[in-house]
Amino acid sequence: MSKADAFAEAGRTAVLQNIQGTLEFLQKFPPFDQMENTHLVTLVENCQLRFYAQGEPILRPEDGPVEYFHIVKQGRIQGQRRSPNGHAHDTTFEISTGECFPIAALIGERATRTAHMAATDSFCLLLKRDVFLQLLSLSSVFRDFALRGVSSLLDQVNQQVQRRAAESLGEDYSLDTRLDALTHHAPVVCVPSTPLRTAVRLMHEQSVGSIVIVDSEHRPLGIFTLRDLRRVIADASANLEQPIHDLMTHDPFYLGPSASAFDAAIAMTERHIAHVCVVEDDRLVGVLSERDLFSLQRVDLVHMARAIRHAETIESLIARRKNVGLLVERMLAHGASSTQITQLITLLNDHTVCRVIELSIEELGDPGVPFSWLCFGSEGRREQTLHTDQDNGIMFEARTAAEAASLRGRLLPLAEHINQRLDQCGFTLCKGDIMAGNPELCLSRAEWMRRFQGFVREATPENLLGSSIYFDLRVVWGPDQGCRAVQKELMKLIHGNTMFQRMMAENSLRHRPPVGRFRDFVVARKGAEKDTLDLKVQGLTPFVDGARLLALAHGIDETNTLERLRLLVLKKAIDAKDGAAYEEAYHFIQQMRMQQHQQQARQGQPYSNRLDPDTLNHLDRRILRESFRQALRLQSSLTLRYQL
Repeated sequence: MSKADAFAEAGRTAVLQNIQGTLEFLQKFPPFDQMENTHLVTLVENCQLRFYAQGEPILRPEDGPVEYFHIVKQGRIQGQRRSPNGHAHDTTFEISTGECFPIAALIGERATRTAHMAATDSFCLLLKRDVFLQLLSLSSVFRDFALRGVSSLLDQVNQQVQRRAAESLGEDYSLDTRLDALTHHAPVVCVPSTPLRTAVRLMHEQSVGSIVIVDSEHRPLGIFTLRDLRRVIADASANLEQPIHDLMTHDPFYLGPSASAFDAAIAMTERHIAHVCVVEDDRLVGVLSERDLFSLQRVDLVHMARAIRHAETIESLIARRKNVGLLVERMLAHGASSTQITQLITLLNDHTVCRVIELSIEELGDPGVPFSWLCFGSEGRREQTLHTDQDNGIMFEARTAAEAASLRGRLLPLAEHINQRLDQCGFTLCKGDIMAGNPELCLSRAEWMRRFQGFVREATPENLLGSSIYFDLRVVWGPDQGCRAVQKELMKLIHGNTMFQRMMAENSLRHRPPVGRFRDFVVARKGAEKDTLDLKVQGLTPFVDGARLLALAHGIDETNTLERLRLLVLKKAIDAKDGAAYEEAYHFIQQMRMQQHQQQARQGQPYSNRLDPDTLNHLDRRILRESFRQALRLQSSLTLRYQL
């Protein structure tokens, strides 16, 4: 072989090795790890490698339409925009190894709206726009990623979570299944004049637990179930020829065919019912029973809720609570989202609290004072996880301060007993004593109103902390009219008080998301928490505090964080795209927190919200970083809105 041939051969070998090395590099990162090999080879063969020195601009708005798709092979890239004062640049995002940019500008054939600068010495793989567009048409994986961005990555993570949980449980049923896919048989119906004997015979012949009473247009008027039959039989005066109309439950609960299995399960649990009608265009099209639902799902939420709600002793209640963790595990396997799971846990917790109160009254006797049991914080927002403590109080009616003091004396022994019983059921005692057994939290409605007025009028650090806890309140047991009246007055107080809003905004900035300019995550540097960050305080709390402030400022009485964000979008208080980004970020952090709690429970470890980000895979790490940045964006918008 001549020297020229040897040189050429060496060159070809080097090129092949370079292509293979680039392929192996890309296959570590989404979406390239899921692309067909031929499509990935096309990408690599058309790439060129370019070096950017620290501080060098890569793309700028003034450069015109973007010509290249960039993939970071080494280094870190910052997105920068001029700050509102026009004198400096704010870092809006960071892009690191394996990530790519700028997709929207390439697809839109326009200039980038953000300057991309090399934060460190960096190498990028560059792909010409025409090849980028060719890949979009060839690869559905690449196209889906490009068009959906981070949402696509979140889908990948959720699929991974579901797959891991399903593998551990051997289940593959989805809680998102539509009701029209579950109601395979025509519902058993009769008209209002049908005799009881005939209706029961129909139920027996069809082996069903319910019959729906309909009008001539097939609209559901009522439902008669086996539970109703037991009630009728217990009444010795019942007449078997009596019209079913006189014995049915009127106006049965119904959902549309597009509702999910989870919606039906929650409805059964909340309403203490065993059947849900499926109605389309006012016509009955099906009936779903708890037996139908859970023979398919094998997640017996309704049965568990009923067992908790009717537990005869504290000991049996404690025993039944032990299955909540397994139910959460199963729901993960069935594809439930973090929002659905927190809703489920809160629902079961509410049933537990109600039963503890009722059992405590049976043990100690009725104090003779009508009262409402309040919950605050995460329970008030319906955002509880398996790791929870008590944040509760009592509200009652009193005409005078003397009467309030007298009634409080009768309620406090019961409240303290309830707090202790809840602790036995897994709701740990609050270290800050935010519990109904504390005399300062067992108050008349007028006393609660005066306390909240004090929070707003004197915005001390203690009062601001109190407002972040107590303003997320709802009634779990007892009448809720008094609580609603207090919330209504509270809205009026805050709506026009821009000074208090501004101080709440300052307070909401006290927990900064753990991302910095010069490294991926800001973690604790010493002590037992070294190298970890707090998913709850640093990740979820910025969203919770920001959504609370904006909701109160815009007269929104909803307490759930995600519902607050959605209503703020409807009121145009925040941009729809921002609201969607905040919701996805909040959901992801909460999902990661739940996964960690589940893993800790399986390993017999105490629950903790602290996470070492180095234990994450690349995909989880990337989306967690982006989720924290969304929290920073929300805080930055508050800073701008309230001129902090």
